[in-house]
Amino acid sequence: MQSLYELANRGGVDLSSIVERNIAQHDFEDNNQDFMRKIANGIVGHLEEIDKIIAIAAPEWPLSQIAQVDLSILRLAMFELLFDEEVPPKAVINEAVELGKAFGGENTSKFVNGVLGTVYRNSAKYQPEEGDQAKPAPGEEKVVSVKPTKKTTKPLAASSPAADGRVRGQAKAATKKKK
Repeated sequence: MQSLYELANRGGVDLSSIVERNIAQHDFEDNNQDFMRKIANGIVGHLEEIDKIIAIAAPEWPLSQIAQVDLSILRLAMFELLFDEEVPPKAVINEAVELGKAFGGENTSKFVNGVLGTVYRNSAKYQPEEGDQAKPAPGEEKVVSVKPTKKTTKPLAASSPAADGRVRGQAKAATKKKK
């Protein structure tokens, strides 16, 4: 996350060199160094797609208006959530929320949890558990249709409920009707 934050605040530098410098400054085990390199390379390879998904999942927050710490956390978690199989999705979301609490603003953890929860529930990886209250509302469309491949997949068309910000409202309305 530190490397992504630094990248966002420095022009003309590639993420690989930032990651290597940060690795050299700390005493990380080899497997952790390899993991950091894999994540950094994956984020760079999918950055455009990750940013499009963030824009769809948080339509009221253009990327340019999201705090750099929040955006760095979202990009990191989004890659792990959608394109990497090493960390379970709920652990990815939990770790991102904890990063938000530690390094972000007052509402970062809530924002990160909301965006990642929306993306996860609407991804191919989502496996609802019995009694899971976070199920999409009946008739709610998927926000993203992402499969971890080398090709870039497209998010839903701009006419989807997610693109105009109604998905959350529909889910909340459906929950209130059940009560």
